[in-house]
Amino acid sequence: MNVNLPTPLVDYTSGSRNVTANGKSLAELLLDLDRQYPGIRFRMIDEQGRVRAHIKFFVDLELQRDLNFPLAVQSEVMIVAALSGG
Repeated sequence: MNVNLPTPLVDYTSGSRNVTANGKSLAELLLDLDRQYPGIRFRMIDEQGRVRAHIKFFVDLELQRDLNFPLAVQSEVMIVAALSGG
């Protein structure tokens, strides 16, 4: 399935904002992304397996907070990273 990445993560994908990955759930999709692009998952998921506060996942344009959310082969996943600063 197609995965759209935020700018802060494209260093892992050689600059590509759109990549493909597979998984029956968001959790599996992130594992596949990490297999293809080592280290990328840790930028989204912390040591306790929780989604980092600045990361949001949208599946088919709907916000999903549950990593066990099931994905369809045709699902479009967009990962958004909040900006911070002052």
